[in-house]
Amino acid sequence: MGNHYRIAVLPGDGIGKEVMPEGLRTLRMGEKKTASFHMTFDFYPWGSDTFLDTGRMMPEDALKILKEYDSIYFGAVGLPEKIPDHITLWKFILPIRQGFDQYINLRPIRLLPGLRGSLRDKGPADIDFVVIRENTEGEYSGAGGRVHIHSDQEVAVQTNIFTRTGTERVLRYGFELARKRRKKLISATKSNACQFSMVFWDEVYDQIKSVYPEILAEKCHIDALAARFVTHPETLDVVVASNLFGDILSDLGGALQGSLGLAPSANLNPEKKFPSLFEPVHGSAPDIAGKMIANPIAMIWAGSLMLDFLGESEAATLVMRGIDTTVLQGKVLTPDLGGKASTTQVGQVISEQIEQF
Repeated sequence: MGNHYRIAVLPGDGIGKEVMPEGLRTLRMGEKKTASFHMTFDFYPWGSDTFLDTGRMMPEDALKILKEYDSIYFGAVGLPEKIPDHITLWKFILPIRQGFDQYINLRPIRLLPGLRGSLRDKGPADIDFVVIRENTEGEYSGAGGRVHIHSDQEVAVQTNIFTRTGTERVLRYGFELARKRRKKLISATKSNACQFSMVFWDEVYDQIKSVYPEILAEKCHIDALAARFVTHPETLDVVVASNLFGDILSDLGGALQGSLGLAPSANLNPEKKFPSLFEPVHGSAPDIAGKMIANPIAMIWAGSLMLDFLGESEAATLVMRGIDTTVLQGKVLTPDLGGKASTTQVGQVISEQIEQF
């Protein structure tokens, strides 16, 4: 039967619970078609309901539990009408990313064949790149605080932390990925205004760049780069950015794909010392939760990324072929892509496509 993988499944909140079954359905189909590995899924119903009941988004020993798994498959988290977003973020996903040193956030930005993206006259050949976001420090380090709260003298301080280790490893990962792709890389910076953190980032970039003379690499200020995403996406291959810059750019990239319902994300510990986490980026979407119209493609695509990271490239490719074929046919799509199908119907058709390959 080949390799056996233990997967921790965290459906989370809102539409996370609705798209997760379709992700699992296609993972099982990939497993069935290749017959080269086996997966065991263990479910953990942590999230906002847990917080409302216990005051915690997940148990105190959650990381100890999750550490025993090969991967984490995650849906979404958030219940903004009852719990502020910074609480759900800092008590759930960020502790996992930082606790398991998932220092690479990988976001493929690709316009699927058959879809019209947000940009006029830009097709699938123009929108096909990857954003690599530093995922454990930088602007989201969590260092800072507030004093004199609720007074006229109130002060809030948020401190960015850039370490040489953290900066070197994300840039090196980006250059290594560029070697496997089209050998082009852009480093997002703002060193004209951020004279300490981003000047440091640029210095490390220059050092790493010298080791990869075959890569066509350049620095680009974040504001100009955001514009370039819109005006010339065909010039992009691998984009490496700090935590905040990468967060913003990757969501902009998702918009270029035509819907955030298509955008997957991989939170990687490349050395596999800890489990990595794979998720869609659309969030819990409480405005459509319960309607069963959420697009499951991002969840399914995240499953393909997980299979690929585990080394099951054949199954990962089959899942992506299932997505591509379904979208290209254009008969069964959710409302965000102009269709009328339900979450379940789209997942079923993708699974059927995989079975037919």
